[in-house]
Amino acid sequence: MNTALLALEDGTVFEGKAFGAPIDKTGEVVFNTSLTGYQEIFTDPSYAGQIVVLTNPQIGNYGTNDADNEAARPFIEGLIVREYSPVASNWRNDSDAHEFLSRHGIPALTGIDTRTLVRKLRMGGVLRGAISSTLLDPQALIERARRSPSMAGLDLANRVTTPTSYSWSESVQPVSISEIIPPAVPHRFHVVAYDFGIKRNILRRLAHVGCQLTVVPASTSAEDVLALKPDGIFLSNGPGDPEALQFQAAQVRKLMGRVPIFGICLGHQILGLALGGRTFKLKFGHRGGNHPVLNRLTNKVEITAQNHGFAVDPDSLNQNEINLTHINLNDNTLEGLRHRQLPLFCVQYHPEAAPGPHDSQYLFDDFVQLMDGWKASK
Repeated sequence: MNTALLALEDGTVFEGKAFGAPIDKTGEVVFNTSLTGYQEIFTDPSYAGQIVVLTNPQIGNYGTNDADNEAARPFIEGLIVREYSPVASNWRNDSDAHEFLSRHGIPALTGIDTRTLVRKLRMGGVLRGAISSTLLDPQALIERARRSPSMAGLDLANRVTTPTSYSWSESVQPVSISEIIPPAVPHRFHVVAYDFGIKRNILRRLAHVGCQLTVVPASTSAEDVLALKPDGIFLSNGPGDPEALQFQAAQVRKLMGRVPIFGICLGHQILGLALGGRTFKLKFGHRGGNHPVLNRLTNKVEITAQNHGFAVDPDSLNQNEINLTHINLNDNTLEGLRHRQLPLFCVQYHPEAAPGPHDSQYLFDDFVQLMDGWKASK
């Protein structure tokens, strides 16, 4: 392996060894605390514009396979790990992580002191960074990191969205003979899903509970969505600053009250904007599969999978109209809301659990019940 550097905008430089693609990249450096599911992290479009540090010390030991991709390709800008394992041992392995990242043009560094790096990001906040195995001049690489774009104000959803509409009906399938999944429900609802960076397992979960899906680009107008005669509308996860998506918030505002709406992650933030709220950038974001969230409707704690760097300001919302349903127990940020009159709700986290726990998959059933009730009232 060749020597490679990670330079941060604050002047810090880490030296490691390169794997993945031998190219240079810049991006916002963030960390994810998940213990498994690195391939799903690689291919989550919500990571567009970001270099991801994985806190689990060894990465690559079970390889990669096509079935676990959450999108057609990886969207991370780069990868930082403590130890890359060149040995991949798993019956589902198709190619090792080095080959997978190389094939898709993603640079990676191993041998980095990820504990020190993550502590820096957690204490001081996320930083812009630059990876290189060719430019080994630390000061020049620091300047490159400083010139890279900030995530604040950046519209990335329109960069990662599908260029054209498509249909989806594939359901969840077990990956081993020991995995027990409830049987899929016949398709009863037509749901239009806005693709702001949607993950495939979200589509599978919606299909599993009885939804035939039409996935549309992020710039689709409310009028074009209503022309598809949906029973429900889904607002997906995605990358970037929600405040940059004022057009999308305006379309959602037109759709409110016309048809049931369910949003997650960036979709939650866009719905918050459509309801008249504001969003703000978190210091270091929430990324991982172990975030505790209090469901205030049930008074139960859910362990959730999360990937976001922005949040909705609860004080900017009219709480006479909106019920704040979920709260993050680590920092008390808003994790979910439901309108008191209109058929809409959303959560900040990822209930599809790819990777992550399954505590919150009931939300897909809640969406079905909302559509059922709406259809019965017509």
